[in-house]
Amino acid sequence: MSDWKEIGGGVTAPRGYRASGITAGLKPSGLPDLSLILSEVDAIAAGVFTTSSVRAACVDYCRERLQAKPSAKAILCNAGQANAATGEQGLADALESAKLLGEALNIPPESILLASTGVIGQRIKMESLRAGIPRLVAEASETGSDAAAKAICTTDLVPKTIALETVFGDRPVRIGGICKGSGMIHPNMATMLAFVTCDAAVSSHLWQEMLSRAADRSFNQITVDGDTSTNDSLIALANGQSRTPAITEMGADAEKLEAMLTEVCVHLAKAIARDGEGATCLVEVQVSGALDEVSASKIAKTIVGSSLVKAAIFGRDPNWGRIAAAAGRAGVPFEQENLRIQLGDFLMLENGQPKEFDRAAASNYMKAAAEGEYLKADTVLIQVSVGNGSGFAKAWGCDLSYDYVKINAEYTT
Repeated sequence: MSDWKEIGGGVTAPRGYRASGITAGLKPSGLPDLSLILSEVDAIAAGVFTTSSVRAACVDYCRERLQAKPSAKAILCNAGQANAATGEQGLADALESAKLLGEALNIPPESILLASTGVIGQRIKMESLRAGIPRLVAEASETGSDAAAKAICTTDLVPKTIALETVFGDRPVRIGGICKGSGMIHPNMATMLAFVTCDAAVSSHLWQEMLSRAADRSFNQITVDGDTSTNDSLIALANGQSRTPAITEMGADAEKLEAMLTEVCVHLAKAIARDGEGATCLVEVQVSGALDEVSASKIAKTIVGSSLVKAAIFGRDPNWGRIAAAAGRAGVPFEQENLRIQLGDFLMLENGQPKEFDRAAASNYMKAAAEGEYLKADTVLIQVSVGNGSGFAKAWGCDLSYDYVKINAEYTT
């Protein structure tokens, strides 16, 4: 049983945070498109960003800021324009964004982190952003998390949010998070955009290490379409406003905090996979028996990212051969005679040998998952074992539908 409970409030559930989200006119759709997360005091800041060589200006900006000083008071995010592959002017726009928000909040621009999402190659609509910042600041509140979560969305069908609470001594500690992502999801760092707030006191190096490990076990284990974004950013703030003793080294308290941070990230990552463009169900792949966790992770993500596996799930076809093929090409050696594959309750392969199973019932199992209530649907579970090692990992994704092609064929038109 976990040491925490789920609560409401998202990124404003932890003490000392406000948030807002408004429609500033950045999106042609007229939907909310500018968001702010604000800590009342300087917070320890950590980040994990895209490994793509083509990066948004906000990514380079945040990397430089965090390397110079691992702290921040605010996160500003615009939606509609990715501000990636926009050259020197794109970076100038990012710098101006931080300057404008800093002036509105009366804080140094160096205390502000930035994120952008939208169409690659398009600069931020600075006239709309300039006009929107005063209202964004004015509307920041302790109940503004939902508005912020909506304002970071692009093709998402729903906003994604979570908050957890635990107790250190006799004082509550909370972690909240929001994220966005639906397409161009194959993170090689974190997710498209995810923002996490925490009111614990923790040293900067430890907070960064915790976040990096949490990302590896959550966002780095999801895939929708195999495409890594230019804007992937996971940013986490810890402001110490819970007034609990500072955590400066690994130990019981640090492990407890990291476990809760990881749980927040896993919840958000699974929400992204559920909301994959055109998806009808969430897919979870569990791999056991590998040499180590890294090997298991590689196999799990290869399976869940296979276009053939994803298409079979959409077609409700229990074609375990595609799962076996994906496991075999993951780049992790294992003996074929040790391979075991199970779909839900249906054992399909054991000791490398096919097993008889009810194909119609297995197909209905996948159909039932797709027909569940949105975001509460049963998960299509694939369990794979490759040997007797201690390595275990999970990965999450979704099926590949006709609608995915339609959405992305018409993305800019």
